[in-house]
Amino acid sequence: MPESRYITQEILTGLGELDHIGIKGIRSDASTWNMVTGAINYLDGQLLSDYNDIKKYNGSKMNENHLGSTQVQYLYARSFFTAVPFNDPAAKKAFDYFRQQATLYWLSQDLQVQAMIVLALNRLEKGPVTAAILKSLKEKSLHSDEMGMYWAQPLGYYWYQSPVETQALMIAAFDEAGSDLQAVEEMKIWLLKQKQTQDWKTPRATVEACYALLLRGTDVLSQDAGVRIRVGDEKINPEKLPETKAEAGTGYFSMSWPGSGIKENMGKVTVTKSTDGIAWGALYWQYFENLDKITPHETPLKVEKQLFVVSNTPAGPVLEKITGEKTLVTGDRVRVRIVLSSDRNLEFVHMKDMRSAGFEPTETLSGYRYQDGLGYYQSTGDIATNFFFDYLNKGTYVFEYDLKVNEAGDFSNGITSVQCMYAPEFAAHSEGQRVLVK
Repeated sequence: MPESRYITQEILTGLGELDHIGIKGIRSDASTWNMVTGAINYLDGQLLSDYNDIKKYNGSKMNENHLGSTQVQYLYARSFFTAVPFNDPAAKKAFDYFRQQATLYWLSQDLQVQAMIVLALNRLEKGPVTAAILKSLKEKSLHSDEMGMYWAQPLGYYWYQSPVETQALMIAAFDEAGSDLQAVEEMKIWLLKQKQTQDWKTPRATVEACYALLLRGTDVLSQDAGVRIRVGDEKINPEKLPETKAEAGTGYFSMSWPGSGIKENMGKVTVTKSTDGIAWGALYWQYFENLDKITPHETPLKVEKQLFVVSNTPAGPVLEKITGEKTLVTGDRVRVRIVLSSDRNLEFVHMKDMRSAGFEPTETLSGYRYQDGLGYYQSTGDIATNFFFDYLNKGTYVFEYDLKVNEAGDFSNGITSVQCMYAPEFAAHSEGQRVLVK
């Protein structure tokens, strides 16, 4: 197969990032350095070819915009190794041309490409353009207490349209060129939040995210996160209790108390953080209660459940909501309506809808369903209907299916619960309900 210019630039960028964070073997190991210089010579020649084509076919319009993402990726990769000379003087002329193009036409590029321009120009000339680009990027950014600082960029098909890689390059740009530690820490929050509820998608995204988190700024791998926790009168020190020893690198630990060990004042929890950066924690209270007396609970996930009696009229089917006063009779058709909402994208979500022992589903076959842009697997069981989502986009979704009333009695209809299996702390359930059948 022919050589790949993009992959060569990608590998050179990776080696440059390793060199940038202090990996000495990039320059000291002869074979690695030969690979670096060989890649640079090849890419210099490719850029010269671009320049010659522009001169040949657009010689009278050299001052117009001829800048593409490929040339910017080259400038970024080459900026890690500015001391490596150009073998061909003409290649240096092509390099200067595209560097000037970057200073003039950066606004027409995508966000990630703009971040690359910031980093490249900051290393090559340190002019006023980098400050202007950073100011523009900051004005376009979004902020929230939970998600930090980020940009509204839809996922695209090109390498420079990936949100994770874009965020990682933004962190590098604001850290190195802007020295804006506050913005860097806010952007790290968004990057880590993506990993909390979904994966980073690709090896390239993971590499770029790790590079961004290991740059200057708060040491996210510090052994002492500076977090002090007090539950009631009890101080939690994970270093002194063997069963709560913190995990290396992440600092993760967990503790639990049995029912007999829970005291009233444990309802007051104090968390203090003495160092910079962000930390996450969660507190769960597990209890037992009759299903019909359970009250709703929501996190970033929210689920509501309603039951309706379906009556056929001359005007068509009519839905009547089932409340505590409504009495059903055997043979009635009941429609279940579930409204599921999420304020962020989630992966691997399971929703379980329990049903009364007096109801039977009218549709018993399990299978894959697709509605409103959402694909999921629906599985009908003896006591509940399960919904499995590989990917749940931010938004609100409505699910409906019918049941038949086939037994008389006073029944608990159970609850509908939903949980992100990738991040179990994101869970919610509906309230319980009783149904009376005559």
